[in-house]
Amino acid sequence: MGDKKPILEVKHLKKYFPVDAKHTLKAVDDVSFTIYEGETLGIVGESGCGKTTCGRTCIGVYEATSGEVLYKGKDINKMTAVERKEFTKKVQMIFQDPYSSLDPRMKVHDIIAEGMQIHKLVSSKAEEIKAVQSLLEQVGLNPEHASRYVHEFSGGQRQRIGIARALAVNPEFLMCDEPISALDVSVQAQVVNLLVKLQKERGLTCMFIAHDLSMVKHISDRVGVMYLGNLVELADSDVLYQHPLHPYTKALLSAIPVPDPDIERQRNQIRLEGEVPSPMNPPAGCHFCNRCSYAMEECSCQTPVMREVEPGHFVACHLYDEMK
Repeated sequence: MGDKKPILEVKHLKKYFPVDAKHTLKAVDDVSFTIYEGETLGIVGESGCGKTTCGRTCIGVYEATSGEVLYKGKDINKMTAVERKEFTKKVQMIFQDPYSSLDPRMKVHDIIAEGMQIHKLVSSKAEEIKAVQSLLEQVGLNPEHASRYVHEFSGGQRQRIGIARALAVNPEFLMCDEPISALDVSVQAQVVNLLVKLQKERGLTCMFIAHDLSMVKHISDRVGVMYLGNLVELADSDVLYQHPLHPYTKALLSAIPVPDPDIERQRNQIRLEGEVPSPMNPPAGCHFCNRCSYAMEECSCQTPVMREVEPGHFVACHLYDEMK
């Protein structure tokens, strides 16, 4: 990434959940990537692939089973209480469900101002009121909305309140966990465009988790593809969409509908056979081997290593072993 500084470095991250005495769910299984200052990294994959768990573990909502997460060079799991408080100010999260992530008993003003009060960012009530009203305007709401309760708002408006709450403490990094999946299609583009605008204005770094590949392409500088707890491909957004390497990425992209019916009829959509294996009992070797039309003998016994096969383009697939 040239002269850009790494802001979040994830190294061999694992997050396992014990299910019972004999079974463990491997939600995130040895994932590594770096997010650079000022960029948006999109993480995509079908439901249950571990992308949300990965995002939450990266910002300390879940404690990692093993591996490291470094924020500006500091391991987030080894921070002191003071460092941890500063970290929670610099790193904020926008949640998937705007209906359950906002307290229905609190007025909008109190929801947005809570972070300012905890981190002592305002010195008077008048300053707090002015700051909340300014944030509401920045996210496209009216200042008088501050005195209402969240049940009075639509889903898109609630998500804007959630964004204002995240911005209230002047963060550097936003973890966006499928922030548009619970919204009407007509509202999704508005919220994504708002996030793009705010990122440019505030110089934010973002991790954007979603399963809508066309929306991820619009907002992300680079995109990582997850499958069953593993990162299988990582590249610049345009490169990944124009020249996917991993068979799973190719299948995902072939499923994106094209608005032109003539082109849509002629497209070769890749249909995956079989079901997604259980993360409690993933296949040996490459987790995708039982659904892959390119699978070779070594795929079922040897786990592929993530390697850079083109400048900035990483893939974990035995098809590219000869390019080491």
